[in-house]
Amino acid sequence: MTTSVRAQTATPIQQANAPSPDIIRQREQELEAIRAQQKSAAELQAKLKADIAAIGQDRGKLSQQLIDIAARVRGVETRIDDAEARLRPLDAREQKIRGTLESRRGEIVEVLSALQRAGRRAPPALLVRPEDALKSLRTAMLLGSVVPDMRARAEKLVADLSELVNLRKAISTERDQLAGDRDKLKEEQTRLASFTDERQKQQSAAEKDMEAEAARALTLSRQVDSLQGLIAKMEQDSKAAAKAAATASLQGTPAALSNGKPNIGAFKDPGRLSPAIAFASAKGMLALPVNGVKIRNFGGSDGVGGVEKGMSLAARAGAQVTTPCDGWVVYSGPFRSYGQLLILNAGGGYHVLIAGMERISVNIGQFVLTGEPIAVMGSTSRVASVLAANASQPVLYIEFRKDGTPIDPGPWWAANEGEKVRG
Repeated sequence: MTTSVRAQTATPIQQANAPSPDIIRQREQELEAIRAQQKSAAELQAKLKADIAAIGQDRGKLSQQLIDIAARVRGVETRIDDAEARLRPLDAREQKIRGTLESRRGEIVEVLSALQRAGRRAPPALLVRPEDALKSLRTAMLLGSVVPDMRARAEKLVADLSELVNLRKAISTERDQLAGDRDKLKEEQTRLASFTDERQKQQSAAEKDMEAEAARALTLSRQVDSLQGLIAKMEQDSKAAAKAAATASLQGTPAALSNGKPNIGAFKDPGRLSPAIAFASAKGMLALPVNGVKIRNFGGSDGVGGVEKGMSLAARAGAQVTTPCDGWVVYSGPFRSYGQLLILNAGGGYHVLIAGMERISVNIGQFVLTGEPIAVMGSTSRVASVLAANASQPVLYIEFRKDGTPIDPGPWWAANEGEKVRG
């Protein structure tokens, strides 16, 4: 008898501690979603291995894949930036309408009371389910249930609720699209990382002393204080950088077509080992290395009494950085207040310096093509405050030099998407 009573009294406690069917169902759905993600990731990795194996040692095909994937990554980044920009005013307007409705709570109570007096149930909570509330109010007005002196206020309430409902739909659509783009970005970043790793493996296999060169570059960078000194030191004392500089001096000024115009078709060759066109001929054709907003321009104030020798772009965290031109890497690594610094010898006495990234994915001596992925931004500024106007977000610094002297990069950038050269 005692045992039976204990069993009976224990049952409600056990039931109280047991998870509800809704919680169990939610956990099952979460588990199923995780399994689906794992399966999708495994399938993607298998496909990437197969794609890389199919390319083999074909440098041209690998380079073209890298350029194409990097372009897609930057395209998705642009769509995400655009969606976030569209969402900001929508969210602000929704909050404003909700605030207006909240401030008119007394008036709303009167309207709802009128509905109740007409024998109707009060509509659902306005701010929780505005769609249901809007439907109830419209029905009441059509049936004449709202007393005349309440009609004007009811109509204003209907107008506000209609806008709120439409805003919620627009926001939902934008957020769904944004979520899809973020998933797509992750997938493309995974793809890009795999192909970048393969490129660097092949590069390392070709250059056995790559690690020694990287160590030598770091040592040399500590011996100089200026960018010009770094360039000169690298191209004189670093074996890989010196070889790249020598190659640049021989192959860095491709001939133009008979009409004097640069041969744009040369960009279509992903297997090229020298610039498609002379850097001086590329004015008005180059794409910015990262999606971002210009915050400082060449020749402007640097904030400490001097003038800017380059330009700065505020970018999104984790943004992909691509090379704006063909060129040979003569430095890759940390340098002074610039954080991670990449220097390209573009031939013809031109150098392109890019700084502020979190991680660089190319090595000294490597020849890179226009549009190839070369680095990734971090989550905060990596450049000293003298260069970065906004330390709260990643800032990419870009500088062009001709025969050692900083020049305005402005004339080289394409005015619109259609004018940019592609690899």
